[in-house]
Amino acid sequence: MNDADEAAGRALARLLGIMRRLRAPDGCPWDREQDFASIAPFTIEEAYEVAEAIGQLDSGKQPKVLEGELGDLLFQVVFHAQMGSERQWFDFASVANSISDKLTARHPHVFSDAPTGDTRELNRVWEDHKARERAARGESAGELSDVPLALPALARAAKLGKRAGRVGFDWVDASGVRAKIDEELREIDEIPPGDRERRAEELGDLLFATANWARHQGLDPEEALRLANAKFERRFRAMEALARDRGLALARLTAETWDELWNQAKRQEKGA
Repeated sequence: MNDADEAAGRALARLLGIMRRLRAPDGCPWDREQDFASIAPFTIEEAYEVAEAIGQLDSGKQPKVLEGELGDLLFQVVFHAQMGSERQWFDFASVANSISDKLTARHPHVFSDAPTGDTRELNRVWEDHKARERAARGESAGELSDVPLALPALARAAKLGKRAGRVGFDWVDASGVRAKIDEELREIDEIPPGDRERRAEELGDLLFATANWARHQGLDPEEALRLANAKFERRFRAMEALARDRGLALARLTAETWDELWNQAKRQEKGA
């Protein structure tokens, strides 16, 4: 074990001790009353905050921000492990050993004498291992059986399409998905505005096709939408600042003024 590993071990032991203290009978009342269900939303939130910190690294955000967010996410794992230990279900050591065993089994090209293939072959081996693990647990062997329901809908759409594509149920290439997007748009246009149920169904089909169009181009639709959200937010805030500088009230702006402000915000962002 090298010095870094020893330092990590000491730091983790400290964190585990803090967690036990927080959950002790004389610990923090808030921490003591939590359970898996109440903590789960915080776990998801912390994972998103890690993703946000990663996305902001290129914009000059300090790595210390990512370090802090990763610590928050690690605390979530420690919290769940402590609650599992209290119920004698599992503890942090068994959680860590579980992922270690899984990673070793899923990387035979690294931890055994299995040949190393290209990325596509390695992905196939990874998915095959996952399928065997599901079967060993007595779970459904269906291709879509373990795509998490808790995933954001756009990300889940892409993952469902990828899984179905593994057994050949997929568009041949991105052009086929693009044609499907056009088809779904036409179908929405043909539905009367008052038929909200059918329009919602067709909109879902459109979003599903769009997510899989991104997949066929090697893009992550969830990440692409996050970037679009961030860009919209930056530009809208820039418009608000421009409007304030001119003494304009947002609620009273005309469509033409909004367009003007939007285009100016875009030029500012591009440094024009």
